Amino acid sequence: MERSVLVSVHEGLHARPATQFVKLAKSFASDIEIECNGRKASAKSAVKLMLLGVKENDEATLRIDGEDAAEALSALVTFLQTPGAGDIDLKAMTSAPTSPSSRAAMPAPARGPGERPSGIAASEGTALGPVFAFFPPALDIDPAPVAAGGIEAEITRYRTALDETTGALAANKRRDGVKADDAAIIDALIDVARDDDFTAGVEAKIRSGQNAAMAVDAVGKELSASFEAMEDPYIRARAEDLRSVARQLVLTLIGRKDVTLAEMPIGAIVVADEITAWDLAKAKLSNIAGIVCRKGAATSHIAIMARAHAIPAVLGAPFNEAALKGAKTAALDGARGDVVLDPDAATAERFSTAIAREAEERAALASYRTIEPATKDGRRIEVAANLGSLAEIDKALEAGAMGVGLFRTEFLFMERKVLPSEAEQTEVYTRLAKAFAPHPVVIRTLDIGGDKPIAGVEFEHEDNPFLGWRGVRMCLERTDIFKPQLRALLKASIVGNLKILLPMIADASEVAKVRALLDECADELAAETVPMGAYELGVMIETPAAVFLADELAASVDFFSIGTNDLTQYVMAADRLNPKVADLNRTEHPAVKAAIAKAAKAAVDAGIWIGVCGEAAARLDLIPFFLENGVSELSMSSASIPRAKKRVTEC
Repeated sequence: MERSVLVSVHEGLHARPATQFVKLAKSFASDIEIECNGRKASAKSAVKLMLLGVKENDEATLRIDGEDAAEALSALVTFLQTPGAGDIDLKAMTSAPTSPSSRAAMPAPARGPGERPSGIAASEGTALGPVFAFFPPALDIDPAPVAAGGIEAEITRYRTALDETTGALAANKRRDGVKADDAAIIDALIDVARDDDFTAGVEAKIRSGQNAAMAVDAVGKELSASFEAMEDPYIRARAEDLRSVARQLVLTLIGRKDVTLAEMPIGAIVVADEITAWDLAKAKLSNIAGIVCRKGAATSHIAIMARAHAIPAVLGAPFNEAALKGAKTAALDGARGDVVLDPDAATAERFSTAIAREAEERAALASYRTIEPATKDGRRIEVAANLGSLAEIDKALEAGAMGVGLFRTEFLFMERKVLPSEAEQTEVYTRLAKAFAPHPVVIRTLDIGGDKPIAGVEFEHEDNPFLGWRGVRMCLERTDIFKPQLRALLKASIVGNLKILLPMIADASEVAKVRALLDECADELAAETVPMGAYELGVMIETPAAVFLADELAASVDFFSIGTNDLTQYVMAADRLNPKVADLNRTEHPAVKAAIAKAAKAAVDAGIWIGVCGEAAARLDLIPFFLENGVSELSMSSASIPRAKKRVTEC
């Protein structure tokens, strides 16, 4: 079987999505090949897959042969067409904000006379402190060959070292302070260490007579050189992972302990040639005030982890090793890429002032986590979270989410071989509702189609799946899938805060059909003496048809939720994944704002509430517009919640 697909995974198949894709591929018995950019690779090798350099919006072709080929094709295509598949949201964590509206930028200290950027601005924030020089010594590997009679024993020694090394790394995931994103990076490193091509390369060299340490070192250098030769910065950054994996394996094999960041003093600035995610996995990250490295890029795992833990970092700093080792103190501005070694009193004072100002701003923003914001005229606004899984609950609660404005149920169905049962769905929806009670939880019914298929549903080829058999259209035809979900939602409604949201509505008759199905399900559950509670039914305003019919729709539902992502692309006839029309795909475009205003007026006139659950809900420049038009709920990624709450209070 063969199928070509446009890759929608954020930033493409970089380390984490690549290893997740490989895990999924390995769950099938079929032989699976992927082709992209004129090159082919096994879909069951993370190293080979990353070396293809598959980027977002690339076209990839899957070729699958075997007894479970159909199931494998459906699952892997779904993965490639899911923006957040296997992700630690690198797009959000590595992309610089494009405008002041995307986040409130913290002012950095003005540069002193003659100062220039020193390196790559990898993680924003200002830091000043004593230097902790981290320069692991070069490995001293005995080149002695292995005799023919000792080859199998040497391979066994390598495999034991592999188990020991990856086991020690996995243990670091259980330390205090390790976030989900950190754990994901650690998993990616373990997958690289255990990659079939990596291990096969090592064992081949051992069989040729090299000892295990020499073999690991050689394969590590060969593969990292291959990564560094790639054009894509995400793929080049994976060379760092290969080097760190190989180094740790060699150290285990030669019986040496590496220098570690575990014992560094609190408040120190780590200066180094290169720091890997493997090194950071051993450190108490709260002790680190800042990071300065001679190597690295904004796409490296060290940069991602620094941003996740709000550690200021500058990478690619143009200092020689002697200068870094000889410095007593360092100051850095991670937003600009400035580094000053041994700053004079005036410079130190300037950085200290900036640090104090940033602390005040963070504290002020943190206070918004616990408030329920209101506009200046006293109107309470709910600021909720967009979620795709139960694993995201803690982060949303920590950010101060006032409920869930959008729970994407399709992630329950995707990346699996069988459909989730009614009981499984009931448990998920109930746990979600209880986690946020008494705040509202809006659960969107299954929104899948030819662009993101699921196991158990045969989607015919569609030239434009975004305009095809998807969302509520598919569900109303496949009641064998839809009714179990509706029954599960009705069971979960006993918690008392559940709201059901219907996607891709284009006609009032669709709402009537769903209500009839809900009544049918309710009658069945009542006959089974299953308890249910009250719920609200709402529709997504994401098609132009829904905008034009907003008055009619408002008379038949309890709320509207504006999906700005799809609404924008449909109003502007501009694919949101196509960079060539990105200038048209703007929520702030007058045509899109007019559509939003029309839908909002219909909701206000009908006396129902209206929310915004697209990415634009967190836009600081658009929040006033939404509120002026009667929007009473904004739902967004958890990280944006405190800043959005603050903006609401300013309106």
